[in-house]
Amino acid sequence: MYNKKVLSIFQNPSNAGGMKGANGTGKVGEVGCGDIMKFYLLIEDEIIKEARFKVFGCCAAIASADVVCDLVKDMPVSNALSLTSSDIMEVLQDLPSNKVYCTSLAIDGIKDAIDDYHKKLEKLQKKEQSE
Repeated sequence: MYNKKVLSIFQNPSNAGGMKGANGTGKVGEVGCGDIMKFYLLIEDEIIKEARFKVFGCCAAIASADVVCDLVKDMPVSNALSLTSSDIMEVLQDLPSNKVYCTSLAIDGIKDAIDDYHKKLEKLQKKEQSE
């Protein structure tokens, strides 16, 4: 069902787990579909310095989350916002057709975490301006 690359990433994800000090978090998925992803980002000067994830889901969901974390590390936020599920598929090489949505879910999760970062940054800037 899954190729060797996907299974290898699933069995040894390098970015699994939470992150203390994350300044952007994103959560996507639904219990109904069975896959829930949470992403943690550390962004400094609009560069993603670190990315981690937690997933409740299938092999494809875990592999997709791990790959997207690798892709965004040391990437400008603007570039990360341009990533697509095709970028993840290029790394994974192949997924069963009914699991391709996991790549889109991972992209949405990273974008949600970036959005959270920008909201927090905006709130902080407004607070500083009012002082």
